[in-house]
Amino acid sequence: MIEKSKTRLGAFTRENAKKSLVQWFLLLSLSPLAVAYPDRPIKIILPFPPGGSVDVVTRLITQEMSTNLGQAIVLDYKPGGAGILATELVSHAPSDGYTLLITTPSHTINPALHATLPFDTEKDFETISFLTSIPELLVANVNAPFNNLSELIQFAKTNSQKISYSSAGSGTLPHITMEILARRAGINLLHVPYKGAAPAFNDLVAGVVDIKYDTYATSSQFLNIKKIKVIATAGVSRLAQLPNTPTIAEQGFDGYQGYLWIGLLAPKNTSSDKIKQLALSVSQAVQTPAVASKLETYGVEFTAKGPQQMKAQIELELKQYKQVVKEAKISEND
Repeated sequence: MIEKSKTRLGAFTRENAKKSLVQWFLLLSLSPLAVAYPDRPIKIILPFPPGGSVDVVTRLITQEMSTNLGQAIVLDYKPGGAGILATELVSHAPSDGYTLLITTPSHTINPALHATLPFDTEKDFETISFLTSIPELLVANVNAPFNNLSELIQFAKTNSQKISYSSAGSGTLPHITMEILARRAGINLLHVPYKGAAPAFNDLVAGVVDIKYDTYATSSQFLNIKKIKVIATAGVSRLAQLPNTPTIAEQGFDGYQGYLWIGLLAPKNTSSDKIKQLALSVSQAVQTPAVASKLETYGVEFTAKGPQQMKAQIELELKQYKQVVKEAKISEND
């Protein structure tokens, strides 16, 4: 009888132990340690190839983000379609915070140029933060027969040869802002789209095209060795690095601006906690003295603005670019 009781007690104890072990694993799986984010590398998809302004600035900031998040950040380049290809990929990615998208004003320009897109610009994404905003810089091949905006416009009006300009692709910010300038100036320019800013810039230096909208971040070294020359800046005010270069607004085009912002998006339904953590990481990264100093040399005018500010800016630009593209009669084929 005693032996039977011991057997039943042993079985009971083992059963309880199993239950306790299961409960312990359940508690562990729900604990902060088990769901800590991030616990593996984060992939960020870029819509342009390496070497352009977006890549240069993104790499600088994400390297610091990797440090403060404690995980590697892997940049994956998916150029094509003015960002449409990369954006579509991220729109279908899991909402776990491990696949993110770097984006630019192309995100708000594309809906104005394309009747349909393979994603919803607003509904398929969660806004995280702007990384930077950089004024565009109008630069020309060193052998171009003009040295300022007035001479460029005069040449375009009096010569049968069209001035050509390169861009990172149809529908990118340089495409739209150049077409707006051309229409305001009453000139015709030849648009030569590329799959990214880097190849577009290389052909400017080589003399294949005449002019390009770039940024100081990637133009400065070529300006210093006189491979290209600066025509104007599209910012609100003159660049500190180029105090003698007037803005386009100063040269007779009041209110004209062109800013390349770089932002970070996540697939829809990514948790708010992860969004906040990523936004904080961006903010911390751009305020790091070494990063902030480098961004200043790139001509950056403002940096990290969080989820709500980014969302509001996207909503505003979607309306603005729809109107701009319609009024300027710009198409994806211009």
